[in-house]
Amino acid sequence: MANGPGPGGIALRALAALVLVFSTYNPDGYSFYHWTLAPLLHHTASTGPASLKFLAGVVLVTAWVVFLTATRRSIGITGSLLVVALSGGIVWLLLDVGVVSASSGRGITYVVLFCTALLLAVGMSWSHLSRSLTGQVDMDQTD
Repeated sequence: MANGPGPGGIALRALAALVLVFSTYNPDGYSFYHWTLAPLLHHTASTGPASLKFLAGVVLVTAWVVFLTATRRSIGITGSLLVVALSGGIVWLLLDVGVVSASSGRGITYVVLFCTALLLAVGMSWSHLSRSLTGQVDMDQTD
């Protein structure tokens, strides 16, 4: 582990990003949004204890803060924009070759969620990848 997490660690970070994104929202209806917020917005019956929903919300917000902070520190705004541009290219390609239909809201939602997870995974792993590729170590500046 002295040289970074290796492919397994990067895959684990990518899996964690996917779990975070898809547990927050997904088009299948099994997400924090559908469990807690949708009943409030549509005035339907809510299931489950409010304390559990609160705890799950705090855990999700904490995970988002950790992932977004790591992403901002490791790749910054410029790197984030590059990953978003790469994601846009992937979406365009998927639409061009007919893998996803432009009229399929569900398909587009899945692609956007995967691209969001890709951004977070790159942000969580970039320092290790950069060190492996260039031999340079990223350091946080402190004042």
